[in-house]
Amino acid sequence: MKTSFIVSFTLVAALMLNSCNGKKGDQTEEASEEPKSSIDALQELADKAKDLGNREAVDPIDFRKLKEFLPMKTGGLDRTEATGEKSGAMGFTVSTAEGKYKGSDNASIDIDIIDTGGIAGVSTMTLAAWSMAEIDKETTTGYEKTTKIEGFKAFEKYDNEQKSGELNVLVAERYLINVEGNNVSIQQLKDCLKDIDLDKLSDLK
Repeated sequence: MKTSFIVSFTLVAALMLNSCNGKKGDQTEEASEEPKSSIDALQELADKAKDLGNREAVDPIDFRKLKEFLPMKTGGLDRTEATGEKSGAMGFTVSTAEGKYKGSDNASIDIDIIDTGGIAGVSTMTLAAWSMAEIDKETTTGYEKTTKIEGFKAFEKYDNEQKSGELNVLVAERYLINVEGNNVSIQQLKDCLKDIDLDKLSDLK
């Protein structure tokens, strides 16, 4: 499991949340009729993060429940490992379930399902910053873009030359599903999300 990554994320999110809560009402009232600059755009992003940080904290779901959403087989690959953990710092915790899948020709897929629970709002600024942006980019070998999958905000990235990519989905502003694959097609990655009941996950409390 990516324990060090999860703990680092929790620390960063906790600090961001404390910072947001500690600066309530500290906004200037300067009036301006000028077009929005990049600074204005960043300020709007910061304001949105503050609003998200003010959301009520909830306890993350038991990781064993999250593991139930990991399919035994997906994208034509068999599951070889399924792990889970609950970790945190500074009074904040997250639950994570991770599934590893292997196939022929060195094909592999990793699926992470993360419940940010008590820091759900701030998670969009740390693990899912793309959810507050519009991205549409093409390169000589692939692309990346923000989109929607089954009605949920998502980020899609794929390299045709390397045959590798990732799909990230934000569900109910607290659950993050990350699907990464090597030597697989983008359709295989999308099939993985079809095998995860996103609506059921959204209703999980």
